Amino acid sequence: MSATETAAAGAGTGGHDDRLRELQAFDDTKVGVKGLVDAGVTAIPAIFRHPPDSLQSLIATSPPSSADDTAAAIPVVDLSGAPREEVIAQVRHAAATVGFFQVVNHGVAGELMAGLLAGIRRFNEGPPEAKRRAYTRDRAYKVRFNSNFDLFESAAANWRDTLFCDLAPDPPRREELPEPLRDVMLEYGDAATALALRVLELLSESLGLGSGHLREMGCAESLNVVSHYYPPCPEPHLTLGTSRHTDPSFLTVLLQDGMGGLQLVSNDRFRSVEHRVLANRSRDTPRLSVACFFNTDMKRSTRLYGPIAEGSDDPPLFRSVTAREFIARFYSKGLEGRPLDHFRLQH
Repeated sequence: MSATETAAAGAGTGGHDDRLRELQAFDDTKVGVKGLVDAGVTAIPAIFRHPPDSLQSLIATSPPSSADDTAAAIPVVDLSGAPREEVIAQVRHAAATVGFFQVVNHGVAGELMAGLLAGIRRFNEGPPEAKRRAYTRDRAYKVRFNSNFDLFESAAANWRDTLFCDLAPDPPRREELPEPLRDVMLEYGDAATALALRVLELLSESLGLGSGHLREMGCAESLNVVSHYYPPCPEPHLTLGTSRHTDPSFLTVLLQDGMGGLQLVSNDRFRSVEHRVLANRSRDTPRLSVACFFNTDMKRSTRLYGPIAEGSDDPPLFRSVTAREFIARFYSKGLEGRPLDHFRLQH
């Protein structure tokens, strides 16, 4: 029996050791969830099955089902259409109440966004050997492909594959990028960074700070572009595309129907919105998303980050931590949940 067949066999009632063997067998294929789909699985392996109570709670609180209702629930901020004071007020309200917002007239070319998504699809649907060459869980590599970064820590795996590209502050060599992305990834990273800096200015001013405050704190020194590929799932009611979580970044720019999500150390004045992705219910069309995570320089920064005192008399709700301490917490616990809560002060 091949490793893929072993992973797809659906065993898992033999306890912890059996589960570890299934996880390892799946990981050893190095072709991810798409490999299972290509192998013709008609039932998801046991390692992808989420507990029924977890699925029920997520479904019960899922966003509006229709596209019109979903669009109406997302605040829209036009970066060029109103006096700056009005734009700042819109950003402040969206960040404080909803935790994310859609930006329009953002300056990132539609052709560039479409080209990136097309390249991601070509990579994931291309030769398996190209994916195997890029497959690793070693975060020392600037470009790495795998399925479920927390595969061995999470309670259940998610139905998705991911390509990680660390673009800043030390970009990869062009030849390190998968061939379908060599002409578009770096260009998109530059465009997303320019947008992130504009949004950080608006967020700074909406907190009553100078426009350069968050940039000067190092909130956009590093950029990790995380490209998710969600293949069609044969049993989408039993698993998830991405578990409920908050992003481990100062700012996230998300390419997915124009939506952007964010997380800031703002002493709870801005919401760190929990979000998740249901498994792909389509029979033949993959779902794609690209998240640009902006952070401080994780390798070099020793700065302590804590609640921003300027412009507020509120007592601190979180203790100060280094970015590396925060990200280590995120990776040690797995994706699901809110890592920031670990650093909340007791009052």
